Amino acid sequence: MLINKEAFTDLQEKYQKVIKLLLEDSKSDPENEPYLSKYSAKQILIGMKANIENLLRNHPAEGPENLKLTGMYSTVFLYLGMVAVDTEEISIGEKHLEKCREIIEKLEALPEAVMIALNMYNQFGILWSQREPEKSKIYLEKAQQLYTSFKASGEAPINVSEIFDPNLEKHDEELAFNNMEKIHTLTLYYLAQIFGKLKEDFKSAVYCHITLQRQLEMDDYEPIDWALNSATLSQFFMEKCGFKQARHHLAASSYILSKYKIEDLNAATDINEEYEAKLETFNHRHADVARCWVKYGIFLLGKSKDRLLAHTEDIDEKCSMVSDLSRMKLSGDAQVTIEDLQNLTFRGIDVGSYESQITDQFILQFSDAKIVFLQTQEWIKLAEEYYTLETLASDYIEIVQDHTQLYLNLLFFEDNPDNQAKLHKRRIDLLENVVSKVNPQYYMNYCRQIWFELGHSYTSILDIKSDKLRESKEKPKPQALAKINILVDKCITHYTSFQSSFKVNIAELEKVQGDVEKPFLQTYFRVAALYGRYITMDRNVQLKNVEQQYEHYKFLTDYCKKHPNAAELMPVELNICKEMVMLLPVRMLRMKEPTLNS
Repeated sequence: MLINKEAFTDLQEKYQKVIKLLLEDSKSDPENEPYLSKYSAKQILIGMKANIENLLRNHPAEGPENLKLTGMYSTVFLYLGMVAVDTEEISIGEKHLEKCREIIEKLEALPEAVMIALNMYNQFGILWSQREPEKSKIYLEKAQQLYTSFKASGEAPINVSEIFDPNLEKHDEELAFNNMEKIHTLTLYYLAQIFGKLKEDFKSAVYCHITLQRQLEMDDYEPIDWALNSATLSQFFMEKCGFKQARHHLAASSYILSKYKIEDLNAATDINEEYEAKLETFNHRHADVARCWVKYGIFLLGKSKDRLLAHTEDIDEKCSMVSDLSRMKLSGDAQVTIEDLQNLTFRGIDVGSYESQITDQFILQFSDAKIVFLQTQEWIKLAEEYYTLETLASDYIEIVQDHTQLYLNLLFFEDNPDNQAKLHKRRIDLLENVVSKVNPQYYMNYCRQIWFELGHSYTSILDIKSDKLRESKEKPKPQALAKINILVDKCITHYTSFQSSFKVNIAELEKVQGDVEKPFLQTYFRVAALYGRYITMDRNVQLKNVEQQYEHYKFLTDYCKKHPNAAELMPVELNICKEMVMLLPVRMLRMKEPTLNS
């Protein structure tokens, strides 16, 4: 007995209504009923389930119509499972997906069933991703294997929507193949996330790259999202010192953004609200990618410095110059092949003009470091066009901090002490400018970081100027001595601002909580030493400075005695403090003797 056409037409109309509810109407659901469209789709699906069950009971177990009904039946459970998961009814969603698998599993290699099965395994992957990533991985790998085996069979898949079409005479094979590739791209994307959860970071990165490559090849991507994902992936490669791969992914990110600006934004004819929103999003994300380039420049100089410091004796024999992951010896737990790493470049786009802006090789000398520095500064300027102190203060402060870190990394490659001092001064100018314009009440963490860094920077200049005085054979000029004292004042002022921000009762040795305890104690140790660096012939001033030294060293010893765990934060410094607490009272007595005898 053949099924009448009206029954299939009714199911097709309901299926189309479900798809519209899930893909279109759900986007405009009211805030107080965020699942309104999904619940409406669920009710239609329940009705479809009953209709199909009735048809299956009255229809032979074999034949093309039965296969069609089975495909429809499994699709209904697939969507019921998806809706349940989306509406946070996880256990119900799992039951629906299990029913879908029970129906379709033995048929999954057939053209009518393969798309349903691929989607089902992906949904299982999503379902288990938060609870049991290993189980999620198993389902996603099943999807991967099914895709591979079906593609090797040479058969054409059938779109899910075509299973519900009673009037279809010929399948759209091109569209079906395209949809299957999109589903597989999603499988790879989900696998990338799962490998990340399982701490298989390199494998996750490789799958992220493959996903991005497939999106390019199929021209199926949202440019802003694609660019951000590529830039984010570059940060992983950068941290592994794979500067070749990091630069390439950042270059690809910039290329796609530039292409989007030319083809979509610049070509727009209507300057309306939608255009303005797109332009705002572009400017925002363009600045974000610029910040990723900034991180690249900072990291390249920083890792180059670390590499040179680690091999001061054997740089030529043991220090690797390799910055290409495919040529590195990775640890055994990386779980990727050399071929995987060699394929981490995008085919079909030319990013050479962006890659040529900065090297991917380790830096050896100042002239090369300066080129990296100057180009990175350009990206800082670009980022600051969007992130300003008036509109996005936190981001702006972080960009300024990155700028000062860039100066610090360049400074390592500069041999001339006078030039080193100038670079420190530029860092100081940037930091003092921003800290003078923000309210510590709202940006306390940033202000603390800046005060601490300013104290350290002024101390670095103080060291340079003091060394220069010691090395000079001429009698120091009064201006030079005054400069030393001004630098000591600056150091103490900023360290004291840092200390005062904690609002703790110093007299009661109140404990400073959290990660800031160590820097808090460090500033007391540094200020104690700084009081000993004032240059003065006035014995009363000298005595006051020594008394200040004693008070700071005494505070540290008393604090660590009251809070024993604090002693573990600075064991070397604490020993010095204990010695100074014993020695300084004797020194203060001697300094008072001439006054007593006079």
